[in-house]
Order: sequence, then C-alpha cells, then structure tokens
Amino acid sequence: MNAGLPVRRTSNAAAEPRRPGRRETRAHPRYGLEGSATPRRRRRRVNGPKAVLLRVSIRAGLLAAAVAAAACATPLSPPTSATSANAAASAAAPSGPAAGAAVALPADPEALAQAMQAVPVVLLGEVHDNAAQHTLRAAALARLVATGARPAIAFEQFDRERQPDVDRARRERPRDADWLIAQASGPRSGWDWPMYRPFVQLALEHGLPIVAANLSRADASRVMREGFGAVFDETARARLGLDALAPSLLAAHEREVADGHCGLMPERMLAPMARAQIARDAVLASMIEPYAARGVVLLTGNGHARRDLGVPRWLSGSYRERSLSIGLLERTADAPLPPAGAFDALVTTAAVSRSDPCEALRARPAPAPASAPQGR
Repeated sequence: MNAGLPVRRTSNAAAEPRRPGRRETRAHPRYGLEGSATPRRRRRRVNGPKAVLLRVSIRAGLLAAAVAAAACATPLSPPTSATSANAAASAAAPSGPAAGAAVALPADPEALAQAMQAVPVVLLGEVHDNAAQHTLRAAALARLVATGARPAIAFEQFDRERQPDVDRARRERPRDADWLIAQASGPRSGWDWPMYRPFVQLALEHGLPIVAANLSRADASRVMREGFGAVFDETARARLGLDALAPSLLAAHEREVADGHCGLMPERMLAPMARAQIARDAVLASMIEPYAARGVVLLTGNGHARRDLGVPRWLSGSYRERSLSIGLLERTADAPLPPAGAFDALVTTAAVSRSDPCEALRARPAPAPASAPQGR
C-alpha cells in the first residue's frame, strides 16, 4: 500500500461515506493531470502506446526495433538524467526504459496490456481506493494473459510470511479466490479485498503464481525501532547498501513522509518512517525478482512503483533496466505532475470523491515511534 503516506488534499469534492471494512486511503503520491493524448487505432503490431514504449526502450535492449509514433503518446515531462545518491544506491539507480520521461497512456485495457507485453518486471501502480483503476488493471491483465503471457502476480496486499497460506489455500480449493483471501490476508489486513479479488481469481483460473510480497507492519515497526538489521542480514544490507544510505535518498523519503502526512508528522518520526518505506521497497523487490525470468507484475501503490524512490531502485541491474514502472494517477485540478524519472508511463483516471485526509490526521494522535503505518 502507499505505506503510511496519506493522500494530499485533492479537491473540494464532497466526502464519500466510508464503507464498512473499507481501508482509509493513504495513496501517495496522487498527481493530477489535465489530460493525456489518445492514440490512433492502428494495426495491432504497431499500436501507439506500445510502439512509443518500445522505442524508448531500445537502449535497454528490450527489443531490437520499434515503430516511432509521436502522435500516439505525449511525454508528460522532459527527459532528465536519473542520478543515484551514493555508491551503494547507484547500483539501484533508476535507469530503465524511458528513465526521466513518462509516456502518457490512455485509460484503455488494450493499451495497458500492450505496454506490459515482453517486459520482465512490471510495477503496476494504483490509488488504493480507486475502483475504476482496479477495474482497468484487471481488464488489462486479462488481455495480457489472453495473448499467452503467464506472468506471476505479486501482491503488496499479502505479507511475505503468508506465502505458505497462499499455497495451502490453492491446494485446498484451487479455484476459490475468496477462500485464498480469507486464509492469507490475516484478520486485520485492512485492505478492501473485493477490489483485489479479480486479480486473485485471474491467477487461479490460469495457474499463475501468486506472490505474497510485502513487508509486514510488525517488521516495518521493527525497522523503525532497530534499523535495517532487524529485517535484513549483513549480506543483504551490504548488497543493497542499506547501511550506507545517502543522506539525500533518506531526505527524499522523509519529504515524502512529511508531505503525505500534510506536514503534521512530528519531525522525530520522519527518519524512522522513511526507513520503513525503504525497507518495504527493498523487500518487495527481493520477493518479485525470482519471478522475473517468466515475467512478473507487482500490484502496488504508486509510491512503491516509483522508479526514482520505490521498488525498481532495489532490483538488480539487469532487471532494473528492463523493468517498467506504470503510475495510475487521478486527474485533479490542483495536483502537480510527478517528478521527472518517477514513472516510465502514466495512466490517469477520474478522482474518487473522498473526505480531506488532512482533517482526519489533525484529529488523530501522532503515532508512537514503534508503530509503522501500512502501505504507500
């Protein structure tokens, strides 16, 4: 989930009553876009959004050639060079296809499915409580599978220690998505599971691996209290550079935490919460990478999908360069564009009407240092 980072104020729309059992959204970042180019319909082999994505991916070696179609998609920000903050993090610096330039994709399942074809690792973002985005993503994945692709589906919504429960539920009731969710989600997961059920059902019907990928709230709290050594052994910390994080990288995460909490988070909490977010990103990366050879799609919040700060940063070099980060954002009147380098592609949908999250935060006591919020 967009771990612990509530949404920015987006609009003056009327509040939508919260459904019983529905998770309070904390999606972040929530960037609004005034519009995106819609591609012309062409022959399937050279459909616009896919053609542009492949074109910018040539230097990463994804495909040998692609058809340029500038009229079919519009870059939302000028290309910039992504930079890493220190030697340890540089191995995980954003450098994949379209690094620095986001391609605008229409909110169309076919376009989204084509963008994901032939990509080993897809980070498919979301605003957690936006039902239209879930419907779009599920339809796109169904189309991708219909082409013969058989990617693993990795879920931020399942904590990694629940993988045995996922596997057991599949053996017990192979086609029962509700049974699997009940067995593997935990009694206090907080996720709005009806929105994620179609993805589970798709995986069950087509025999796709279901990957429980997230760092649990308990482990994230341990990272906040004790540091990265609470979750990562010495070898993993050295490989990822977690013991030598650049101040600029930690500061960037702290700014995201502060901004996502409307500037109301006590300063003493920013660094611990930033460490928890970094730990989640690194764990999500480690859980999906073993499936990259067959293809894997991670369903996650936009914050984790970000190429500059999120999961792609912690993938090994070869898979990082061949990964694709897709942000599914909300169209609002006053939200800024995402920073250059945050996503490879962007899809925008209508915003959900919701109450002002800052008001809810003002009425809530500050979390204890040992308490890690869930998701980003």
